[in-house]
This record gives sequence, C-alpha cells and structure tokens, in this order.
Amino acid sequence: MRNSTLRPLTPPDWLVRTLKPQPATTPWAAVTRAALAMSLPLAAGTAAGHPEYGALASMGALSGVIGDTADAYRMRILNIAVPQLFGALGVTLGSLVFGHGWTAVAAVTAVALVSGMMSTIGAVASVSGLLLLLNSVIGAGLPLPGQWWLAPALMTGGGLLVLALALLAWPLRSGVPERAAVAATYRSAAALLEAAGPGDGGADRHEAYDRARADVTAALNKAYDLVLARRTRDHGRSPDLVRLIAELNAVTPVVEAAPTAHRYGERLPPELPAALRALAAAVARGERPGDPAYTDLGLPEDGALPYGPAARAVHHALRHAADTLADPDPLTVVHAEDRLGRPAALRVRARRATRNVILSGASWRYGLRLALCIGIAQALVSLVDVPRSYWVALTITFVLKPDFGSVFSRAVLRALGTVAGLVVAAAVLSVLERGWWDVPVVLVLAALVPALTPRGYGYQTAAITPVILLLSDVLNHQGFGLVVPRLVDSLMGCAIALVAGYLLWPESWHTRIGDRLADAVSDTARYVECAFGTESEQAPAARARMRRRLYRDLSDIRTEFQRALTEPPPTGARAAAWWPLVVAVERIVDATTAARVRVRHGARPPGPAEVAEVSRQLRELAGGLREVEVLVPVPVEFTGTDDGVLGPLRQEVTAARAVASPGGQLS
Repeated sequence: MRNSTLRPLTPPDWLVRTLKPQPATTPWAAVTRAALAMSLPLAAGTAAGHPEYGALASMGALSGVIGDTADAYRMRILNIAVPQLFGALGVTLGSLVFGHGWTAVAAVTAVALVSGMMSTIGAVASVSGLLLLLNSVIGAGLPLPGQWWLAPALMTGGGLLVLALALLAWPLRSGVPERAAVAATYRSAAALLEAAGPGDGGADRHEAYDRARADVTAALNKAYDLVLARRTRDHGRSPDLVRLIAELNAVTPVVEAAPTAHRYGERLPPELPAALRALAAAVARGERPGDPAYTDLGLPEDGALPYGPAARAVHHALRHAADTLADPDPLTVVHAEDRLGRPAALRVRARRATRNVILSGASWRYGLRLALCIGIAQALVSLVDVPRSYWVALTITFVLKPDFGSVFSRAVLRALGTVAGLVVAAAVLSVLERGWWDVPVVLVLAALVPALTPRGYGYQTAAITPVILLLSDVLNHQGFGLVVPRLVDSLMGCAIALVAGYLLWPESWHTRIGDRLADAVSDTARYVECAFGTESEQAPAARARMRRRLYRDLSDIRTEFQRALTEPPPTGARAAAWWPLVVAVERIVDATTAARVRVRHGARPPGPAEVAEVSRQLRELAGGLREVEVLVPVPVEFTGTDDGVLGPLRQEVTAARAVASPGGQLS
C-alpha cells in the first residue's frame, strides 16, 4: 500500500534523463570572454550617460557568446562573425516594422520561414538563422533607441567584441587546437587498445570496448572537422595542414586493428597503447619530423614479435603511424591515400547547400513549423494585451531549434530553466538599484552562461534568462514588474511550441526511428562487399573512407536515439527498445574490419558466395527495419559453417537479427 502511494510521485524516466546534467569541464577561457565582453559595453554606456546603448551592445555580445563554440580560430571567425551579420539584418527588419500591427506579424512570420530553412544547412547557418529570427523579434517587439542603424551597429559591435577577445591568442596558438584534437584522437585510440582483448567479464568487456570505440569515433569526427574547416580556407597544400591530415590517416589502421584483438579475445601487450600515447604526446608538442619521439617507441623489431596475430596487426599499424609522422615530406605521405579528399570550394558548397535547402522537403517542413508557431505567437500578442510580448516568440525560437534536441524536452526544460532564472532575476531586480551596480551583476551572470551551457539546455536557459531580463530592464525600466510577465510569456511560448510545433506534426512525436538505422545497415552491406570484393585490394582508400563514414553515421544515429530517449512514451520507450540494435550494427562493422585485418595478415579470404550471403542478410535486415516501427523477428538463413574468416561476422549478423525480435518490445 505504501509503495502504491509513493509511485505516482516518482518522476518518469524520460524526465529524469532530461533533467540530468551532462558531465563537462568548465571552459574558463570562454567564461572570461563572456564576462568581459558583456560587462565592458554596459560599463562604457553607463559612463557615457547612455546605459541603453551599452545594453544593446551587451545583447549582441550575448549572441556572440552563444556562438563561441569552436576550438579552431578560423572556425571562430565563421561561428561568430557570420551570424552577427544575419543578426544585424534581423534587428533592422524588425525595427522597420515595429508598431505596424499585422504588417509586423507577416514580416516576422516570413523571417521565421527563412530562418527555419536556413537552420537545416549546418552549424553556422543554424546559428545565423537563430540570430536572424531572434533579433527581428526583438526589433519588432521593443522600441529601440537612436536611429534605425544604431541598434544593428551596437549589437554587431558587441558580438565582434567577443570575436576579438577570442582571437587574442591566435598569433601565439595558431594550429594548437587542431594539433590538440589530433593528439586527443591518438589518446582515445590508445584507450581503445587497452579496452580490447579478453577483459575480466563478457558483458563488462563489451560495454567498456563500446564506450571506448564511441570515444574514438567522436574524437576522429572532431579532428577531421577541424582540419577540414581549416584546409578549405588554405588554398594549395600547406605542409602543416597536410601533416595533420597524414597524422589522422595514420591512426586509422590502428583503429581498424583494435576490433581484431577484441573479437578474438587477444590481450594486447601494454607497450602498444603506451607507444600510441607517446605518439600523441609528440603530436601535441608539435614535434618536427626526425624527432626521436617518433621512432623511439620501445617496440620490438618486426622480425622478433612475441605477439599474437591481432597484436602483430596493431604493431604494424603503429610502425606505419610512426613512419608517417617522422616523414620529412608530408606531401609524399598523403599522395597515395589522402582519405579525406580535397573539399569543394566554398562557393561550390554554398551553391549546393542553397539548392538542397530550396528543394528539400525536410527544410520546408521545418520552416513551415517554425513560421506557423511564430505567426500564432505574433498574432496572439497583437490581439491580446500582453506587455513586452516579444518574449513569447523568443521562447518558441529556442524551443523549436532543430539541432538543440527533442522539442518536447526543450519545452519542459525551457519552462523549468526560466523559472530558475526568474528567481535569480527577481532577487537582483528587487534588491539592487539600476546604474553602476548593473555592471558587476552582468559580469557575474554572463560568466555563468558558458559555464552552465555544457551541462544542458535547461541550465543554459537558467543562466541566460536573468541576463536578458536585466539588459531588458536597462532598456524599458520596468524593474521587478518584468518578472511575472516573462514567466507568463515563457509558458505561453512553450504551450504554442508543444501544440503547433509538436503535436500537430506526427513526424515529431511518431518518428520512424529505424529509417536512419536501416540506411546504416545497407551501408554496412556495401562495406562488406568493398572489404572482400574482387577490387578490395586495389581500393584501400575507398575502404577507409567508407568505414569512417559508417562510424560517423552511427555516431549521429546514437545522438538521435539519445534525443529520442528524452521524449515521452511511446517514442522514448521505442527508442530504448531499439538501442541494442544500434550497438549490434556497430559490432557488425567491427567484425567486418577485424575479418579484413585477418585477411591482410594471412588468413584465407572468403569466397564470393559467402560474401554475397552476408550482404544479402544485411540488406534483408535493412528492408525489415524500414517496414516496421516495433521490431519484428527476421529469420536467419546462413548456409555452411562458421569456421571461415567471416564466421564472427555471421554470428554478429545473427545476433542483430535476434535483437530485431518482439521479445521485450512494446506491444
């Protein structure tokens, strides 16, 4: 009886997962930049007798702080400067229609459509679309001081101040973030080698290895993204950039050899991961070719290896990596197998992205969802007397961001974060007098934004809310009277986003979460054919690119499933039921790579019929996943025995099909 009384008070699992803070370190450099960039303009404006001008510049700095997420300096220019231009355009458009009733409603709704479609292009375009809409809402909802051009100039200047502070160390640390990312990849690969092998227990061994493999994938994704972003801006082959590419390519054989040790339970000697960590330290220090750090790894010579087959494969991969890093001419290192390829020119990619957005159904659907919600919000506050009602549309903009996670969970977190932020704002507005006291308060509150943002969306909302309220009070002098209206506006915005942006769109709450996983299974079938087909020996670069793309896709699928886990039933429960299949597909890719490594080191290659049979089973599994939302049994029809090199791969395919069964699934 007691348990039945307490059970209704227990929060559901999806809410617990949503509210749980993410583990993260405090970015002290970003904290310092945020505190200075947002407090200095306000101090300057207050000293000049125009605190409202300082508040506008601080608002612009806040947008720069939100976009200050890149590690590489060149990427910071794009992540901060480009969105500021769209933000200036947005506040200009909004201020031009301020006070024009239904014209303002139509204009902001049209901006929402464009903003939503832009957000589907990529990270920089997403932040640009966010600022375009946010600033247009602010311009259309707040009377801004000065001439029409003053507010855009001040807000852009505040954002560029963040950029200037972020670039101060560039002359001294040029290339350091990229090198650090490559070194982190080597360290994560060393951890993968340590996790491979027999371990202490079956389940624990697999879980530790899966975590290590996911970490390697994330590290590779980050490093490749940083190097590619820098390479697209440096025309020609810069030796430093080519060397970074060579270093990343060199670690790929090591990562490919790790599944072999794990698959066959071969414990790797500790000197192998130690050698990889030594290479990581040399990369991080920026050692030049010929340095002993690249050759004195404490490894035995090839002719006297006291290792098993998997350890020998790792040893050969490590030797290849050391030789690559020690080569004085990086151009020769990547000439034969530049697995990244040369990125298309920026104008070509911009033209391609524009065409894809215009012709993409997903882009139009998201743009229309956002425009519908913003239109409803703007129309509602035009018909109902809601003071300073721009906050409703601001709430919707943040909640409906497509790359911020689940719409439902963001609405919940936005409401809870706003309440927490309003408690802080109420204390500040009720105790302190306006004037110079605003400066130290903004300095402290601004520092919390980058400190709490990595913890989760709700924590970011709780940090941003008091900052915006305090700056808004500098503009409109409402004081404590801002608190309750902002709470009502936030709840209204969350309600509109949930109804018009979530419940009315079945794709958002009735998602076929198996579609992307089915695509990954189909790609795995092609990977098997590439690894063991007739042209596999002549296409090592193609095989490496395919494997990298597969693991990147699986990493993205993991992220999508983790977002789906924060949805309420049935989506969250269905994602939890499908999660073991995601892991099973990753193990199929690992088993394929391990088999390929064994063939390269002397094992008998599989016959065409055996390869075709595995590929057919994977394609049938992919077809079954596309047809159902609840997993159904798919029979396994392998012929022959599991004695060949593809035996472990066949077992993993069988296990994946066993996971794709109704046992333990939702009815």
